Amino acid sequence: MGILWFILIFISLTGHGDAHGPDSCNHEGGLCRVGNCIPGEYLARYCFEPIILCCKSLSPTAEKS
Repeated sequence: MGILWFILIFISLTGHGDAHGPDSCNHEGGLCRVGNCIPGEYLARYCFEPIILCCKSLSPTAEKS
């Protein structure tokens, strides 16, 4: 019975509205986080709505070589 709940939760998370997945988030310079974004980041979208957030930095950082 426990595996059934796991499958239902997984289907619910992957089939949710604006979930784009971690690849899309990382490609656009974001980072997937569980729960909340850290200070200095904002919620750009969801990796897996509504639990895993795609957070991006508030200030653009210059890439160093």
